[in-house]
Amino acid sequence: MPHHADWYFDVVSPYAYLQFATFDRLPSDVQVRIKPVLFAGLLGAWDNMGPAEIPAKRRQTYRYCHWLAAKRGIPFKTPPRHPFNPLAVLRLAVALDSEPAAIGTIFHHIWGAGNDGQDPESLSALAVKLGVDDWQARVSDPAVKQQLRANTEEAVARGVFGVPTFVIDGEIFWGDDVTDMMLDYLDDPELFRHSEWERLGELPVAAQRRQSRL
Repeated sequence: MPHHADWYFDVVSPYAYLQFATFDRLPSDVQVRIKPVLFAGLLGAWDNMGPAEIPAKRRQTYRYCHWLAAKRGIPFKTPPRHPFNPLAVLRLAVALDSEPAAIGTIFHHIWGAGNDGQDPESLSALAVKLGVDDWQARVSDPAVKQQLRANTEEAVARGVFGVPTFVIDGEIFWGDDVTDMMLDYLDDPELFRHSEWERLGELPVAAQRRQSRL
């Protein structure tokens, strides 16, 4: 029986690019539905901060992604400014029905070649690569805007708190670094039903820090 997997991503995330580049590792019976979401919307819903909002974490993230891409032999160049506003690119992805070929072109433009993710001139060059005329009109379509909002709201409702995230059988697999665990789950869908795994899901909280956004 084929597995249905929803992949929630935002082009602002280098980890999404790195994970997308490894989709060839997925079993042939996994049918992936690619769903662009606004990462900032997820952060707002969970009152969380992104890695680029913490200076020390931001620096390490960039270094780690460059290192990991080199280890995997994946072209990688951080765009000239980051984080950037990904709305136009995300809407363009939605307008193109999130076709894998289009997503691959978008990712390579930003993270493979290191082009700006929000500059109109850069986006015009991207539109040419995608064969899209008048990209501004495409990303301004109310139906496209609504679909991106709906994707983001759907992700939050399913418990998605970061990108990239796979959701399979209601199970959440967040981050490029959990790809191997997800593959093990696909190989053994009973993985999380073993006694120790079940206990982890019900682990009580012993201490809780006071919320602060300093």
